[in-house]
Amino acid sequence: MAVAVEEVAVRLPDPALNGADWADAYEAETARPFPTARAAAEAMVRAFPAWTMPLLLLRNLVVLPLGLKGADRVPGREMVGIFPVVSETSSRFVGGFDDRHLDFRVIVQLSPAGPERQRIKLTTVIRRHNLAGRAYLAAVMPFHRAIIRGALRRLVAPSA
Repeated sequence: MAVAVEEVAVRLPDPALNGADWADAYEAETARPFPTARAAAEAMVRAFPAWTMPLLLLRNLVVLPLGLKGADRVPGREMVGIFPVVSETSSRFVGGFDDRHLDFRVIVQLSPAGPERQRIKLTTVIRRHNLAGRAYLAAVMPFHRAIIRGALRRLVAPSA
């Protein structure tokens, strides 16, 4: 049975990132509810496609000479997978960081969807600072969509 992952509208501004000028969001329903948004975020990172990590390593090598941060270069911050923790409640997890070209936040939000069911919404919110931020976002967008949709689909799929 195919798992439905829906792209949903996002309203800006979002309290997770003042001044954000771009956002997208995807939502799915699961019959295996998570106890907290952090638990869902941790599971989401584990559900990323296998090709994500080599691509992220390549990205880090390419941007390092440009002075941009890599996912592993946020000293002193608690991490969930590749995302530094910005804030969290039981129903909303926010990760991300600020950089020279753009600032981003990834938001995992849980809401009830009926008895024994839960909606998981994954929102990405970005504030682009300059032309480099706009170019970077355009370059990574096809990968971003594939990663997010695939991870969310695997996250809510019924166990085999």
